[in-house]
Amino acid sequence: MKSTGTTGMNAVDWEARVDFDRLRTDRLLRLKAELDRSDVGALLAFDFSNIRYMSATHIGTWAMDKLIRFALITRKTDPIVWDFGSAAKHHSLYNPWLDHTHSEADADPHAPHHGATRPRLESGARAGISTLRGAFPPEAGIADEVAAKIKRELEKFGLLNEPLGVDVIELPILFALQRAGITVVDGQQVFMEARRIKTGDEIRLLAQAASMVDAAYENLYEFLRPGVRENETVGLVAKTLYDLGSEYVEGVNAISGERCSPHPHVFSDRLIRPGDPAFFDILHSYNGYRTCYYRTFAVGSASQAQKDAYTRAREYMDRAIALVKPGATTADIVAVWPKAEEFGFPNEEAAFALQYGHGVGLSIWEKPIFSRLTSFDHPEVLEEGMVFALETYWPAADGWGAARIEEEVVVTKDGCEVITKFPAEELLVAGKRYYSVGGELSTLRDSQSHLNTFDGRGGR
Repeated sequence: MKSTGTTGMNAVDWEARVDFDRLRTDRLLRLKAELDRSDVGALLAFDFSNIRYMSATHIGTWAMDKLIRFALITRKTDPIVWDFGSAAKHHSLYNPWLDHTHSEADADPHAPHHGATRPRLESGARAGISTLRGAFPPEAGIADEVAAKIKRELEKFGLLNEPLGVDVIELPILFALQRAGITVVDGQQVFMEARRIKTGDEIRLLAQAASMVDAAYENLYEFLRPGVRENETVGLVAKTLYDLGSEYVEGVNAISGERCSPHPHVFSDRLIRPGDPAFFDILHSYNGYRTCYYRTFAVGSASQAQKDAYTRAREYMDRAIALVKPGATTADIVAVWPKAEEFGFPNEEAAFALQYGHGVGLSIWEKPIFSRLTSFDHPEVLEEGMVFALETYWPAADGWGAARIEEEVVVTKDGCEVITKFPAEELLVAGKRYYSVGGELSTLRDSQSHLNTFDGRGGR
């Protein structure tokens, strides 16, 4: 089964699709292997994506920025998740994998078992809460209660003297763990290394997520016209994705006209005008797996400057994709991209994320990272099974337009496959076609009408 292909989105008995049991098991095994290779005895996660990768639990995207739930995995045990009381009760009913373990240390010694998993002595679904980002009064001692929960597990399995790797943490929790005698170190890299190579099921989900954005761009192309506001396009895209089954529309970067250069990275209520460039980045999640997927359009028509900018952005994209294969490095890729000074920025930090690449998985901006800011000095080797987005940008010579293109690619055994399939090899013109007395009005024209006539250009 080709993992870059897509199927229907429902589970069926007559076709092999995403195997979620296998997805959960494979992710956990990758994380355990990376933990064993690390210098830490256990990993504590507050980051939503790391908790999901570790435990296959989810309580809604409203919780993503609140650091209220946490999960622990040790060298000797399977994950434990502390969650809102009602969510923990739900996990105990519907997440049976939290009641089983691959490890002997936390297994019930008296329970019968078959195969690689055994019933746990204690459930991995437990009630617990963090500090609500400081909303609880500090004197309530919530941070110390979190630390006590973690210390109990580390003591039970003889790991209290080993470093505890943590991904992200609030200062009261950090201080409470230290008061409990726990050595806290950076654990984010352990998670990032585990998530760097995707399993076949992960790739299938990433391709499915991209296919939903294909559909959103189709609707957007039909909708774009003068008089539409940027925020309306955001609403259209969000509705399309949610109707198709998106779990979370993280954002739609809708940028048009004079806002294209410099790129502001946020949509507005600007009214789109005839001849405007308009580019979009659509970020959403399907079963946890994200997209980061830019496309650029001209609305009604495009100037020669806009066409040229698009051609440059496409050339840089194609040169990069042509180099993607196992064994190549991020340095090889960024070497074919322009220096910051070539497109109007003083240095690579000032131009960061315009000529750019990043891993895509349960979050965007995973490993590997492609940037002239870091990749020459710290190159990363590309491997089969990596999934990442490559994005290019070029400002138009008119001083206000620009083009932005992004493709998501899967590294295969001898190259790569692109899973973002809405047409992008040439600049597309959206909106109504206009007809003059001489026939169809050219779509390659300046938005100022007089500049399209001999006399209007002053006889030039």
